[in-house]
Amino acid sequence: MSRERFEQELHHLEGEVLKLGTMAEQAVRSSVEVLVRQDLAEARRIIDEDHLINEQRFELENEILTIIATQQPLAGDLRKLASSLELVGELERIADYAKGIANVAVMIGTEPLVKPLVDIPRMADLACGMLGRALEAFAHWDVDLARSVPKEDAEVDMLYERIYRDLIAVIVKDPHTIDQAIRLSWVAHNLERVADRVSNLCERVIFAVLGRMEELAAP
Repeated sequence: MSRERFEQELHHLEGEVLKLGTMAEQAVRSSVEVLVRQDLAEARRIIDEDHLINEQRFELENEILTIIATQQPLAGDLRKLASSLELVGELERIADYAKGIANVAVMIGTEPLVKPLVDIPRMADLACGMLGRALEAFAHWDVDLARSVPKEDAEVDMLYERIYRDLIAVIVKDPHTIDQAIRLSWVAHNLERVADRVSNLCERVIFAVLGRMEELAAP
């Protein structure tokens, strides 16, 4: 295979990874929206369509491994392929968190919410914003952008802690709310994990470009 053809395949692969990332980001946003609206039909659709993201992950993994096995890429290209392989796994796990949130929406059903959902949507906006910028860093192999994104995780963690404290206060005030409050805490935890996965994506971008791992953490 010519170098030009190889680069075309690599570019196509990167585009498909970005599509998977967009699917994962939309799944997270939608899952929180249906929780707020208590839209059970849409929640079930998100759950049912999770297999599409799983299938896309496995197709991309197969494509990446085939390129590695058959084209004997140079070191820099191999790092990009290996990083892409890690990225698709992380993105599929992010989509799993969205499925988990949709499952919570179904479990809560149409029962009155124990508190207005304000901070959970904020967490989702922050985490999805981080994901979008991490994907941009991947699209351009931008090390500086990859390093900057995980710094935003501190605000996500702050919201997570506030939500947890607020839900404990709700339970103390009315023990009958414990089941729903616990389920809402699961949602916050899933969003916190989305942000953590985004940091992993950024670390892989840096590895692909520089050939070394940097542990990125919020200050």
